[in-house]
Amino acid sequence: MSRSKGRFAIIVLDGLGIGEAPDQAAYGDQGSDTLGNVARAVGGLRLPYLESLGLGCCRPIAGMRCAKPKAAYGVALPRSAGKDSTTGHWELCEVILEEPFPTYPRGFPDEVIAEFERRTGRGVLGNKPASGTAIIDEYGQQHLETGKWIVYTSADSVFQVAAHEGKVPLDDLYAACRAAREFLRGTHAVSRVIARPFLGYSRHFTRTANRRDFSVDPVRSTLLDRLAEAGVPRVGVGKVDDLFAGRSITSRHTPTNRDAYRMIAEELGTMDSGFLFANVIEFDQSWGHRNDIPGFHEGLYELDAALPRLVELLRAADIMILTADHGNDPTTPSTDHSRESVPILAVGPRVSPVPLGIRDTFADIGATAAEYFGLAPVAGSPFLREIAPWAML
Repeated sequence: MSRSKGRFAIIVLDGLGIGEAPDQAAYGDQGSDTLGNVARAVGGLRLPYLESLGLGCCRPIAGMRCAKPKAAYGVALPRSAGKDSTTGHWELCEVILEEPFPTYPRGFPDEVIAEFERRTGRGVLGNKPASGTAIIDEYGQQHLETGKWIVYTSADSVFQVAAHEGKVPLDDLYAACRAAREFLRGTHAVSRVIARPFLGYSRHFTRTANRRDFSVDPVRSTLLDRLAEAGVPRVGVGKVDDLFAGRSITSRHTPTNRDAYRMIAEELGTMDSGFLFANVIEFDQSWGHRNDIPGFHEGLYELDAALPRLVELLRAADIMILTADHGNDPTTPSTDHSRESVPILAVGPRVSPVPLGIRDTFADIGATAAEYFGLAPVAGSPFLREIAPWAML
């Protein structure tokens, strides 16, 4: 059994990287610095609450001071091979991958497409790396005329299937993605199959909020599995359940950051004890992938305004960590994820606001959560003793 004294929350600000990682160049991401480059692009960030927590102490950010932070602060480096959401979230939960998931810069092999067509009874359009909004503009009208799936990928390990909700019922799209997930294993075990429904008409297509992710099963026991075995309650907000193939967590989904903050507040207002795991999606999905610097900047203001309420809901024995899973720099030509370090801000009424330095792996965060609940870490080096020595008792 675990020792359970309160609530521990990990809030993943999807795509909110904080700059250089030692192997950035190997991923084609040299110079990517999501927070730093956005700050420079807008003439400096004015985020008073995040500044008070210590975001400007994690790494230098234009417009952000480092003075008397209220949170423990630092950065974590990625150790797993890869830079997608599944890889990042798994590493946060103590699963470090030595080999990356497969990617398809030239599109999927003929045998993969043929098998997908055979299993779903529909043909395929596209089959190439593309922006999700660009490819529905390119093939949306042809899809409406033929009923064929729009299949595409990116620099990440994803098999994405787009269909118009007026042409293909959502249940049929989800069933097709489940069929793809069933056979995309072994050599072609992409990290995620993603349903990408859209609406509209030629040159005015828009993606809807009914996206669904179908992740590959975690390759070994995760922090979530071990918490479940120990009887620790687990609550999810956002796509975290999808990223773990629904294993050991259920989650409420939302396509917007605003709703995610509301849901996190609701959970903090009702949870007696346990682990809260949340993904806040729009820094990645809405602004990073679309190179939308103004949207990203506005999203940071929204985060800064939402955080005081979330921190106010923390009880004496609670710890909340704000972090990310990778970068997604909207200032670079790429519209894909970037290999970056991520911020760590650990806050709570009794958390010591100490520097945490540069951590060797995201898994240090999961290891800290494990130790909080009395479990031995299986990867990473916990920092619970530094930020909350009282929790070790």
